[in-house]
Amino acid sequence: MLWGCFAAGGTGALHKIDCIMRKGNYPPERQIVVGICSMMKKSKSKPMTQILERLCRFEYITVVIFPEDVILNEPVDKWPLCDCLVSFHSKGFPLDKAVSYANLRNPLLINDLNTQYHIQDRREVYRILQQEGIDLPRYAVLNRDPDKPDECNLVEGEDHVEVNGEVFPKPFVEKPVCAEDHNVYIYYPTSAGGGSQRLFRKIGSRSSVYSPESNVRKTGSYIYEEFMPTDGTDVKVYTVGPDYAHAEARKSPALDGKVERDSEGKEIRYPVMLTAMEKLVARKVCLAFKQTVCGFDLLRANGHSYVCDVNGFSFVKNSMKYYDDCAKILGNIVMRELAPQFHIPWSIPTEAEDIPIVPTTSGTIQTCRFFELFDKYGGYKTGKLKLKKPKQLQEVLDIARQLLLELGDGREDCEIEEKKSKLEQLKTVLEMYGHFSGINRKVQITYLPHGQPKTSSEEEDTRKECPSLLLVLKWGGELTPAGRVQAEELGRAFRCMYPGGQGDYAGFPGCGLLRLHSTYRHDLKIYASDEGRVQMTAAAFAKGLLALEGELTPILVQMVKSANMNGLLDNDSDSLSGCQHRVKARLHEIMQKDQEFTEEDYDRLAPTGASSVVNSMRIVENPVMTCDQVYTLIQSLTSQIRKRLEDPKSADLQLYHSETLELMLQRWSKLERDFRMKSGRYDISKIPDIYDCVKYDVQHNATLGLEDTLELFRLSRALADIIIPQEYGINKVEKLDIAYAYCLPLVKKIQLDLQRTHEDESVNKLHPLYSRGVMSPGRHVRTRLYFTSESHVHSLLSTFRYGGLLDEEKDQQWKRAMDYLGAVSELNYMTQIVIMLYEDNNKDPSSEERFHVELHFSPGVKGCEEEEKAPMGFGFRPASAEVSDLSRDEPDRALPLSEPMGIHRRSPLIRNRKTGSMEPEVGVVVGVVVGVVVVVVAAVKDETRIASIF
Repeated sequence: MLWGCFAAGGTGALHKIDCIMRKGNYPPERQIVVGICSMMKKSKSKPMTQILERLCRFEYITVVIFPEDVILNEPVDKWPLCDCLVSFHSKGFPLDKAVSYANLRNPLLINDLNTQYHIQDRREVYRILQQEGIDLPRYAVLNRDPDKPDECNLVEGEDHVEVNGEVFPKPFVEKPVCAEDHNVYIYYPTSAGGGSQRLFRKIGSRSSVYSPESNVRKTGSYIYEEFMPTDGTDVKVYTVGPDYAHAEARKSPALDGKVERDSEGKEIRYPVMLTAMEKLVARKVCLAFKQTVCGFDLLRANGHSYVCDVNGFSFVKNSMKYYDDCAKILGNIVMRELAPQFHIPWSIPTEAEDIPIVPTTSGTIQTCRFFELFDKYGGYKTGKLKLKKPKQLQEVLDIARQLLLELGDGREDCEIEEKKSKLEQLKTVLEMYGHFSGINRKVQITYLPHGQPKTSSEEEDTRKECPSLLLVLKWGGELTPAGRVQAEELGRAFRCMYPGGQGDYAGFPGCGLLRLHSTYRHDLKIYASDEGRVQMTAAAFAKGLLALEGELTPILVQMVKSANMNGLLDNDSDSLSGCQHRVKARLHEIMQKDQEFTEEDYDRLAPTGASSVVNSMRIVENPVMTCDQVYTLIQSLTSQIRKRLEDPKSADLQLYHSETLELMLQRWSKLERDFRMKSGRYDISKIPDIYDCVKYDVQHNATLGLEDTLELFRLSRALADIIIPQEYGINKVEKLDIAYAYCLPLVKKIQLDLQRTHEDESVNKLHPLYSRGVMSPGRHVRTRLYFTSESHVHSLLSTFRYGGLLDEEKDQQWKRAMDYLGAVSELNYMTQIVIMLYEDNNKDPSSEERFHVELHFSPGVKGCEEEEKAPMGFGFRPASAEVSDLSRDEPDRALPLSEPMGIHRRSPLIRNRKTGSMEPEVGVVVGVVVGVVVVVVAAVKDETRIASIF
């Protein structure tokens, strides 16, 4: 007996009949039978039912579904007859019998059956992809003998694996060779926090979990492949023949493991448009695997698209347009191939196709063991070496331990010239936590061919001419719990940066930015310098911005790009420009005067008239006298800490973020030694470190109750507010010169970010014909986030202030904004510069009035002082309204704004057009926000643990 559904001849109403008894013969003459041979869960699924209903509308096609009981239990010669077979493997399906049936009856195959054996083995899938010239991630196959699991070509290191001689540094992906096994693991480097993300077939609202386990699996065979950074998005492609491909984007399951579902419990996916190259890839996959109906996964990374999985027979869910297209194409294929045999007149209709880490330890080392280490890692090639990997740090620790043993034995032939205390402190820092992580420690070694140079004119000339190595250990750089909360909170607040997200920024997630991002109309790129705390800050910000869950490590690896290229966000602090050296020398000279500042000093030190610098000079009055006070307060502080250490009750006292009293004493003792030189003069380059340390302790260790810390904070801040901003140039010419050296690559990149084009094919674009519930699928915005150091933001602000963008004398709004910037004394953690680009689609594309720009600024988190002491910006932002063709999409509409951006302090908004600035009272700006560039300070020491040792 045969169960199935069919439609009567003609093109009238569709007759859907679930159960019809028919004899086991061909249908009436001139009817083409399409047999559906699969497990009942698939053949009766909603997508299959929708497509078969439409396929039955073809006048000469009858659809027959093979009963599952017959497929499993009857021999193939008892299976129903058909002219065209749609058959595909799934769990429990007897593929061997389906192949035998095809050999027996020789029907037209929609999907080749023999190739489906290959699709079940990822090794074969990758072999075919490679053979056909289809781009895929770099990979290697590890085959293990189940009886001899230890005999395999795998060497595992701390941050890499070597498979068959090919090295895969973390992050890398580990996939079981069996395609039915969905337990795919992604392993993260120690520099990102280590551990692994474990993916699995969706269970409820979860598709992956984070695990602290960093070691690869030791049983089974796997494919190891290079991890492709996709900005948190996977693309699923569905072909129906070589000339049709439908693509949908979804949140990557490796991002936070939370499955986004709609009100019906279906995973949320949004149709996106494929580029011309991606359409060609879809065609190649369809033909290479001989699967007319085929699904595969596409990774968009680094400007390219890579195939990482081929799933075989797959249907799109919940897309009526796709169901229509799929049935039409399949019906045409069947009729084109079989109509002549049945003497059925048929011609396919012709239709248009749609388709700062803190320097802590330094010393000159003569021992040959460090020279050997320097040579081992190629230090002589550049004269510099940076060691961050756990294995490298362990080698440094081993050398330090050995030297301490030799010093302890009183050996006179010991080649180390440093004091024992320095080596002990080196050992203490490297032994912290019981494990290594590149995020919080690194060692830098510099080759000095003529020995160590003098650091100041007061230092005795004891330099030796023989080659030396300068070792600098940097410790800290960890994002504190407070910093993580602040970064995530600011990320949540930034959901308001596109109109439509105002009000309670943490509320109704279907609004504004989250809706734009979830519907893949948001092109987001996040860049960070290579410092650990900067990258973690960027990840925490992204977590809040995009409402992600879970650990920061997967978010960091997927979403944050390290921008250590051409000085974009990193700079070599050892390679200061000549101008900056001259500026620092002049600052040192002015600040060594043991007298009150004169009018001449004000002219020399604050020629731009910045009110923050002028006010700080008035507080300081006499720089040497103030330095005397600071030094006395530091002495008092170290004395108090020593007394606490002598108290047995304080023996196991833990300070903020697991710091000990002993380490706290070490960092303050170092500042006490370094601040006042042997000559009695002060090294003002230590002022920023003193201020950072006391600020950290006032914020996080206030419960210790140390006396006079607030006074030390007040005085060191006044000194720092003079020295820090002026290190980036005292007069306008110097500020621009130094800014050029620091941030020229960043300025050029921002300029490119703002020169967006609608023809850019490198971004995810919604496919308007398939999108449901999105009234403006053509809308698209770009966001670029840059997380960097205080030096880059100082330089960027100098560019805006002194680069001649506008004339302060002719533009009062610009002048007020510049006055505000001059009143900001400090760039705190999370200082942000926001550049918003508006577009008015009603204007001519070549008109200068089509675009306008707004600049926003906030000096970051609140400091230790009362908020009323902070400078207040008046703020201005004109009301905005969408152009008419986009206003139908209610959740994305722009609303008038009455408050400026910035969650910590009110800030000025500077809006400029090429034709000049517009005063607040001039009308309403019409346009949509199409792009946002944000530069954030994430590398300041007040949100890291400080440890100054030598």
